[in-house]
Amino acid sequence: MIDWLQSGDGALFRLINQGLSNPLFDKLMPLASDAPGFVPLVLLALAALVWRGGARGRICAALLVLGWCVGDWVIADAIKHGVARPRPFEHFPDARVLVGRSASFSMPSSHAINWFSGTIIAFIFYRRSIYYMLPLALLVGFSRIYNGVHYPGDVLAGAMLGAGCGAGLVWSADALWQWAGRRWFPLWHARLPCLIEPEMGTRKTENGNEKAEMERQWLRLGYALIAFLLLIGLSFLAAGKIELSEDEAYQWIWSKHLALSYYSKPLLIACAQFLGTHLWGDNEFGVRFFSPVIAATLSFLVLRFLAREANGRVAFMVVLILSLAPLTALGSVLMTVDPLSVLFWTAAMIAGWRAAQPEGTTRQWLWMGLWMGLGFLSKYTNLFQWICWGVFFALWPPARRHLRRPGPWLALLLAAVCSWPVVVWNAQHHWITVRHVASDGGWGEPWRRPFTLDFLLAEAGLLHPVFFAGAVWAALAFWRQGRKDPFQLFLFSMGAPLFLFYLLISLHSRVLPNWIAPAVVPLFCLMAVYWDARWAWARPFAKPLLAAGIGLGLVAVVIMHDPDLLTKMLHRAPPPGMDPWRRVLGWKELAQMAGQERRELEARAGKPAFIIGEHYGFTSQITFYLPEAKARVNGAPLVFFYASREPVNQFYFWPNYLGRTGQNAIFAREVERPKLRPGWFTKWWNHSGDLYLPESPGPETVPPELRAQFETITDFGVQDVAPEGNGVLRRVQFFACEHLRPMDQSAAP
Repeated sequence: MIDWLQSGDGALFRLINQGLSNPLFDKLMPLASDAPGFVPLVLLALAALVWRGGARGRICAALLVLGWCVGDWVIADAIKHGVARPRPFEHFPDARVLVGRSASFSMPSSHAINWFSGTIIAFIFYRRSIYYMLPLALLVGFSRIYNGVHYPGDVLAGAMLGAGCGAGLVWSADALWQWAGRRWFPLWHARLPCLIEPEMGTRKTENGNEKAEMERQWLRLGYALIAFLLLIGLSFLAAGKIELSEDEAYQWIWSKHLALSYYSKPLLIACAQFLGTHLWGDNEFGVRFFSPVIAATLSFLVLRFLAREANGRVAFMVVLILSLAPLTALGSVLMTVDPLSVLFWTAAMIAGWRAAQPEGTTRQWLWMGLWMGLGFLSKYTNLFQWICWGVFFALWPPARRHLRRPGPWLALLLAAVCSWPVVVWNAQHHWITVRHVASDGGWGEPWRRPFTLDFLLAEAGLLHPVFFAGAVWAALAFWRQGRKDPFQLFLFSMGAPLFLFYLLISLHSRVLPNWIAPAVVPLFCLMAVYWDARWAWARPFAKPLLAAGIGLGLVAVVIMHDPDLLTKMLHRAPPPGMDPWRRVLGWKELAQMAGQERRELEARAGKPAFIIGEHYGFTSQITFYLPEAKARVNGAPLVFFYASREPVNQFYFWPNYLGRTGQNAIFAREVERPKLRPGWFTKWWNHSGDLYLPESPGPETVPPELRAQFETITDFGVQDVAPEGNGVLRRVQFFACEHLRPMDQSAAP
């Protein structure tokens, strides 16, 4: 029966793909599948629904987006990998393929799921939409077969799944609202008793204490948002759409060599990855498990803090803004030192505000000291929070009375005790971290040019232009207006000094955008509190800006969570070397290349060979993504950073390869990205020509230490790392390093 269905599906595919071929369809059907400008048009339509469609339009737009996420990311992805049906062009070599050859599986069609889900959702809210949505959905489904990328059965299955997904999503959302709305959001439920017929509501309520109930509703909505984001974050990590960044892979190796501290960072990141990988295994999910958990914990703390000190609406809006700003959204996905740093900075800020009150207790000061100590064990930037406290004491005289009490001094002592592991490790290693941090800040380097504009543009992009402008305006206006509110002054003191410090540093040296991450939460809290107090006169211009900021932030976050979406929007892979996902894609392919080169060298020379990386990121990624290297990370390593005379990263303090006399190695390095050719945009858009000026990297690019350590070094040339559909992400040069000299003849450290 199955064989009969498959043969019939194949015969129908050939009939449509080849039997119905004609010049008109050859031009029309690729446009139906992936029309240029389609995604911006959809975004404009959604914006129009939100802006002009009232409650009905906003609910419809939200469900359309949710339907696309569920259909594309959950249903289609799960079934594709479960069924694992190859694309028809892989079975029929003569198939006419008129669009890109996707590397994903065939069953079901994601296009069909998305279009029929959208058709059903739009029909439920706007009946007349069926007259144009259904023909478009059928046209898109047919085009997927005609273009040679799906079987008819894939499209039929996608249409049925999409229609069921759309109807089920609307019904489930309305049923959930009927159940939860009456219990947890009675005021909003009275205004909106039915999602499908939103005009049925009334603004009247029988609750006499409407203001207090509204506060509770905003708080409950915040809890629901945090739970939803945690579920989405864990689901995204489980889907495995992106690979590790270089720092994540590097710190994963730290977790296999637990120590009191490390060359460039304190120990908590290694402890977090150690615990995550022991719970879930040595995979991307295990490495990143705590990132969405930390984001949820941070949001919970902020929600409770602002609901108590300001109001529930302000608290909810800050949690929403933190989830939409690209920098903080990345912190809920990537497990680096920044999520831990921001969490403990915020926890110390909240505990410190309670301790600084006239009724503040020594116990609250001790909690503040503990959080600051753990923050220092997460990232050295958190030490700056003591300066922020100094600014607050200087600007708010009533808080200084606590300096005559034991609380702040015991907090300082507790934080100093927490720093003990870092101090001990550095004392044992000649204070190498101090020199490293100073070099990162550019201290001692000659004056070149100010990087202030670069710094501000980067922060505006990563913090979202609307939210960044709102926070800067609030901070400047609050400062000019006398700084009379102690709570706003406290938030200003906990964020602005760190931001201003790095702004000054940018006059001399380049500053990475994430260095100000701990200041983001207090500055966003200040922004929300400031504008909420002035909402009456600011509403005419602030409300449209806030809506635009939320909409743009949602689009940015969705793109951040789908590496393929930008390619779909552009209808081609981003230009080589300009892909925003470059940091977290292509490492599996690189590891496979390095492993293949090593095996070929072993087969040719008849002796063991290992791998050497020029950069700590390369070394770590190959170790993580090469199975034989990952299996040996705790024992005799297969991948090393090149043995240098002076410490340049943590690999210096672990066993190296210099004792493997006589063995061979593959040395891998990333080729510097050459300059783009004139007219690169046209070449990229037309898929023609080489975008880069040619280069000829040679053996002189090998570090002098390696040339002294091996008898011969042979250049194997440059290879492109270009995963399917992502263009050239990086260019790697491989060298064969043969016959390692004895240690007394090599440049041993």
